[in-house]
Amino acid sequence: MSVAMSQRARKVTTHVLNEMKMKGEKISMLTSYDYSLARIVDAAGVDVILVGDSASNVMAGWETTLPITLDQMIYHGASVVRGVNRALVVVDMPFGAYQGNSKEALTSAIRIMKETAADAVKLEGGREVLESVTRIISAGIPVMGHLGLTPQSIHKFGTYTVRAKEKDEAEKLIEDAHMLEDAGCFSIVLEKIPAILAKRVAEELTIPLIGIGAGKHVDGQVLVLHDMLGINQEFSPRFLRRYHNLFAEISGAVKNYVQDIKSLDFPNEKEQY
Repeated sequence: MSVAMSQRARKVTTHVLNEMKMKGEKISMLTSYDYSLARIVDAAGVDVILVGDSASNVMAGWETTLPITLDQMIYHGASVVRGVNRALVVVDMPFGAYQGNSKEALTSAIRIMKETAADAVKLEGGREVLESVTRIISAGIPVMGHLGLTPQSIHKFGTYTVRAKEKDEAEKLIEDAHMLEDAGCFSIVLEKIPAILAKRVAEELTIPLIGIGAGKHVDGQVLVLHDMLGINQEFSPRFLRRYHNLFAEISGAVKNYVQDIKSLDFPNEKEQY
């Protein structure tokens, strides 16, 4: 086996992500929610797979991430883990599984780790959830933080616009980032914040910072798989780059299938017993 193949096959861990940051090697991260697509994403070389609570939107059709349950996140997480060999798998803790009760947060995190065999969990928020973060990490469970736009707080903010544009909110985000690092988080997602602020946080912290709508000066990037593949057409924020138009391809394939059945072209003699 060549050195390149050996490195590519190496299991990504939290330690590997820290090594990547120190070397200046950017970290790739995508969401996945099922076995089949997780296999493809992992084999393509993505470093981190996030089993996002965005499954509430793209898999279940809800308007927000709030409705998805812990049991549903565990189902998606276990499905993804079974399809992954190399990537670090992080499972989002859903709304209601950790806010306001650190004992319940630990119970939720333990369930995720035991029932999915994932590598880590992710929580939204800073000072507000610090007790939960600390308790989970004290049990030996790796935690990824999430600051900036926190979709689980949509009813608090009332909008999905860019966060931390004002000085007070920017300073709080910086303080929260340091708190999460000091508490032991191995990484933090920064969502939809000014690029100059994200750059400052990435430079001040020693742990990797993963951006989504946070510019290029962070340590890695994450997108929702269904968005970047063009399966979803309704969602078009500035930070989204579509790498394909699977909506058109899948729609065309299904139309051809329907037409072939109607015209008696499918199945033909070679496609029957």
